[in-house]
Amino acid sequence: MVSSRPASRWRFLVAPRWLGWHLFVVAAVAGMLVLGDWQFRRAEAGNALSWAYTFEWPIFAVFAVVFWFKTIRDEVHPPQTPGAAEAPVSLPAGAGAGGQAGTAETPVAEGPADEPGEEDEELAAYNAYLARLHNEVRGHGRWHGLR
Repeated sequence: MVSSRPASRWRFLVAPRWLGWHLFVVAAVAGMLVLGDWQFRRAEAGNALSWAYTFEWPIFAVFAVVFWFKTIRDEVHPPQTPGAAEAPVSLPAGAGAGGQAGTAETPVAEGPADEPGEEDEELAAYNAYLARLHNEVRGHGRWHGLR
């Protein structure tokens, strides 16, 4: 009997490669918690520096779990690829449509070009590339936190 239900998007989690990663994360988190317990026992024995490590190892374990869940979420909902839905590129402020070379800020080297239209096409393509990069990194540097 063939099922008409589509395959689950969570099915990748039981692939052999992912099972290996799951085991690695579980072992790493368990190791970090054991190290935190070891540092706690050392701190109780009189090693004052171990108090800091007593709290750091469990925090590292929490970071590992959060990173793991974000990795799984990104696998289920991948970020949009640049070529998937190509939006029209808007040039940043101050950039002309033709690349306006020769302004006071950007001197142009004097000399013959290989082909008259080739340099303009390359410059326009490069300016469009820079504009796309500008749009992609908009908001970069802000703290994004958990959403």
